[in-house]
Amino acid sequence: MSTTDNQTTQPIKKGSFLQENNKSLLFIAGAVVLLIGVYFWYQNVYLKGRAEEAASKMFKAEQFIGVDSLSNKAIKGEGGYPGLEQIAKEYDNTKSANLANLYLGGIYLRKGEYKQAVESLSKYSATGSPVADPLALGLLGDAYSELKDYKQAATYYKKASDKASKFTSPMFLKKLGLVNENLKDFKGAVDAYTKIKTQYPESAEAQMVDAYIARAQEQVK
Repeated sequence: MSTTDNQTTQPIKKGSFLQENNKSLLFIAGAVVLLIGVYFWYQNVYLKGRAEEAASKMFKAEQFIGVDSLSNKAIKGEGGYPGLEQIAKEYDNTKSANLANLYLGGIYLRKGEYKQAVESLSKYSATGSPVADPLALGLLGDAYSELKDYKQAATYYKKASDKASKFTSPMFLKKLGLVNENLKDFKGAVDAYTKIKTQYPESAEAQMVDAYIARAQEQVK
């Protein structure tokens, strides 16, 4: 065997992974520590400060809503106070911005600006609220209904009825039944109406629901 062969078959000695990558690992460790620090600053200082600022500005916009829910004051602001549009845009990732999108969706819906209502309501993020979360879903259903997109409307009414309380769920179920009739899904309509009758017999919607059930049942094939 030649010297060359001996050289080529000699195993090449290598250090451990830690030895060979010591500098890289130190750099990564330092970067991780830095990122953790930045994250805590972002959460506890930056976002907290922006949230407090947004909440203080949101107060006046809510007052405008109380005066006139269709007024542009709530949307655009007035007298140096920002409106809901500005709060939603400039203070994203805050509770105030999230709530501003819900308010905007409701206002646009009442103004007949259904596409803008969908745009704002779609930006709302669920918070776990038993009131606000199903309301946002139900308003989306209303907006899509007005746009005659009944398939999307049915999706959101179903979600709203599942999340809503016993006081509002029957309302969303009735709307679900109506859009299902528009979709020619008469079985789905019967199911929605029947759920009102069986699960919410004391609700206002239950008082007249037998007529809706009979009408939808006539169309079931």
